[in-house]
Amino acid sequence: MSAIIWQSVSLFFMIFLGFIMKRVGILTKSDGTMIARVIMNITLPAVIIVNFATLSIEKGLLLFILAGVLWFSLQLTIAYFYTRHRERTSKVLFLFGTSGFNIGNFTLPFVQSVAPLGIPLVSMFDVGNNLLLSGANKIIVDRITGDSKKIHLKNSLVQLAKSVPFMIYLIMFFLRYFEWSIPEFVLTLTQPVAASNVFLSMFMIGLYLEFRLPKDSIKEVFEVLILRYGLGAIMIAIITLSPLDNLTKSMLCLLALTPIPLFSIMLAVVSGVKEEVLGFAASISFLISLPLMTLVLLIFH
Repeated sequence: MSAIIWQSVSLFFMIFLGFIMKRVGILTKSDGTMIARVIMNITLPAVIIVNFATLSIEKGLLLFILAGVLWFSLQLTIAYFYTRHRERTSKVLFLFGTSGFNIGNFTLPFVQSVAPLGIPLVSMFDVGNNLLLSGANKIIVDRITGDSKKIHLKNSLVQLAKSVPFMIYLIMFFLRYFEWSIPEFVLTLTQPVAASNVFLSMFMIGLYLEFRLPKDSIKEVFEVLILRYGLGAIMIAIITLSPLDNLTKSMLCLLALTPIPLFSIMLAVVSGVKEEVLGFAASISFLISLPLMTLVLLIFH
């Protein structure tokens, strides 16, 4: 139990370190963008390769992909009905702010550091999450808000093809599904890179933390957070009462508490939401999620 607490404290320290480096002027938020590119294109793919290298693809794991798609779709549906009578910008804020799972930059590094046995479950869930987050989500939101009257499957597939983590997930999934082994030298090269993912991810979050928000947006931001974590709390109650094993329960409960994805912020800004609004919401969500996820592991421990 104490090991979980100290691991979580170390993760918080990494975030705090990144925030302090920005506050004293040694680094800037733009450095966080550069680190994010390193994570998404180098260290996270390395983590996926290492964790899938000896993974046996079972039917139970395949259900996690479906769970990722269905859960994401549920979030979008609830956000749609909640904002159906609101103006366009408010709809965009809620659709992006309450949907999607921050797995690659937050949940996976957290599990990698604190509960490595859960990595295969979280990784498979992220495959389903990425199908929408990196592909269809922007197209669906544009359709809901009236920015686009057609759903272009080609655009979604092109966007997915540009996502390095998703393509690595796909490649590793098929390799392990057919039980093809990864050459040993590949693992030797990728393991040190994968080990750096936890620090870089947490440090980057610290660089992204923002606590400035226009007063006229405070109410909506807290509505986004209440809706997001309210649904998470309901899902946790359902999961806890289910007949699933403890490891599966704990990982699903962690996923219910994931913060707002950084990718969603970028998509929302492109769609007209002020960066400081969803950026503030994401910053608060990081600080909410870390202690709550730690508490979940302590309870299931």
